[in-house]
Amino acid sequence: MIKLKISLLVTASLMLSLLIPAESSAQKAGYWQQAVDYEMDIDFNVETNRYQGYQKLTYHNNSPDSLNRVFYHLFFNAFQPNSMMDKRSRTIADPDRRVRDRIYHYDETEIGYQKIDWIKQNGEEVEFTVKGTIMEVHLNEPIAPGESVVFEMEHEAQVPMQTRRSGRDNAEGVRYSMAQWFPKIAAYDEMGWHPNPYIGREFFAPFGTFDIKIHIDRNYVVASGSILQNPEEVGYGYETANMQVNRPDGEKLTWHFRAEDVHDVMWAADPDYTHTTAQVPDGPLLRFFYQTNPVAENAPRERQSELLANWEALPEYTVKGFQYMIENYGDYPYDEYIVIQGGDGGMEYTMGTLITGNRSLSSLVGVTVHEFVHAWYEGVVATNETRDQWIDEGFTSYASAFIMNHLFNDGEGDPMLSRYPGYVRMAQSGMEEPMHLHADHYVTNAAYGMASYTKGAIFLHQLGYVIGDDVLKRTLNRFYEEWKFKHPTGYDFIRIAERESGMVLDWYYEYFVETTHTIDYAVESVTESNGTTTAMLAKNGVMPMPLDVEVEFTDGSVKHFYIPLRIMWGQKENEFPGVERVVAEDWPWVFPEYELTIDRPLNEVTRIEIDPSGRMADVDRSNNVWESK
Repeated sequence: MIKLKISLLVTASLMLSLLIPAESSAQKAGYWQQAVDYEMDIDFNVETNRYQGYQKLTYHNNSPDSLNRVFYHLFFNAFQPNSMMDKRSRTIADPDRRVRDRIYHYDETEIGYQKIDWIKQNGEEVEFTVKGTIMEVHLNEPIAPGESVVFEMEHEAQVPMQTRRSGRDNAEGVRYSMAQWFPKIAAYDEMGWHPNPYIGREFFAPFGTFDIKIHIDRNYVVASGSILQNPEEVGYGYETANMQVNRPDGEKLTWHFRAEDVHDVMWAADPDYTHTTAQVPDGPLLRFFYQTNPVAENAPRERQSELLANWEALPEYTVKGFQYMIENYGDYPYDEYIVIQGGDGGMEYTMGTLITGNRSLSSLVGVTVHEFVHAWYEGVVATNETRDQWIDEGFTSYASAFIMNHLFNDGEGDPMLSRYPGYVRMAQSGMEEPMHLHADHYVTNAAYGMASYTKGAIFLHQLGYVIGDDVLKRTLNRFYEEWKFKHPTGYDFIRIAERESGMVLDWYYEYFVETTHTIDYAVESVTESNGTTTAMLAKNGVMPMPLDVEVEFTDGSVKHFYIPLRIMWGQKENEFPGVERVVAEDWPWVFPEYELTIDRPLNEVTRIEIDPSGRMADVDRSNNVWESK
């Protein structure tokens, strides 16, 4: 009996090793992740806004755990009166203007739902329990480590009125924006299951393949963040520039899409989509779907031609944006990317995005850039957005700022500096919450948005101040290469930053991500003794930082003084080789004051400034500068 148990353990271990993706140097020993293969067949009724669906899911348990149950997300169930999303929106202090109390007033034809008719495990029916947007499946047999199991189900769904991300008949007339539209198995990792009820925030799911067939009225054009497999069968060349083709009513067409190495697929459908393409040199084919007539009809008459011209100009900007992203942050690994008019603003998916279209050119380009950058951080480097949403949103906001600056300002200036005042206001308001907090549990939408988008971006920009911008760029590239198609955490990122910089950076992560402690340094006093100047620097804030101090003299010369933190155990390279730099003694973080000695008399010193680059998130910059009178 003992020998048999050992044999079974060895066999399971061997199966597990075959299924786990090859480790890069970044992964911890024993790293694993689950994998999925979906096959879906969807029969869509555009008259009732409902569909009948069959789903076959092959689930690969690459974990070392036996699974006694699994969970599915049923996102459409959120769009019902008194759902958790509805109640949250009606009770939070600052509700999303796109939701507010809309769901509460939906009638039976406007709500969304997903009803499971039956579900089978390896051909045998199993029991299940549905609570709101989560379904728990009670397995007949546990799924052993290294084992793959096949789940099949039939279900019915009704598409809700377009409310948040997904739905029908949005404000610009798009019939269907199909995001979070299918029963999706929840993520399972070293922290266990993540069956988070859907209240309108973030997502997390395992990588896999998606093979989807959609049967829909012939008059509809279907656009999806995946690769169309049957362009000839749907009645025209999918590569044609314009898809406004008249088709007879009644019969349905079958659209067959497939995507690999992704964790979600969205699609949209409308009779009036126009389709254009653009090729990124040495990159993906870009597709654009937008409504010519509805955009014009829903826009002020005097802006009709302008809005259409913006969509016509969008491909060129998107190509240039993709080129910048690929050159600076890593290759885009898929063959296509798709920009679709739909949804309620901008929402990212791995191979495409849904965006609203009635926008100025800069707004249309801006939302497109932000959403396609998500393909790198939400799509390929697929962090658990519910727990580390600041990585996806923050890194995307950071890169988007530089892409937009490249497209519209020729790269002049630092586009991130404009983000700091908003953070400072939030930090001083008393409403700020830590970045490392479950996305669903922020008290206000404002605190969630600040932590995820603005402070997440500042985390990177300020890290460039700590380790140097060149090292930051190397860190971002290495993080992407070593963690693509996996599920890293913030700790994995900071470890790579440590390797690239040679510094210890746990303190930076702990203070800036896990707390709301703020930074405030000051030039407290300046005195002279024996022909040398002493600047007394004060640490008024709780969070410690290394300091760049610039000193200007009466002869016009400038000298930089660099004060590392003792707990860093390292220092950054001189970012300004043309300026003399003095590396001063380390500042022990518990010391509230620091004496900086300047080897010139006081009457030769005109200005002393802490952090002249503005990259440190100092909440009171009024005390950062001393000037002679």
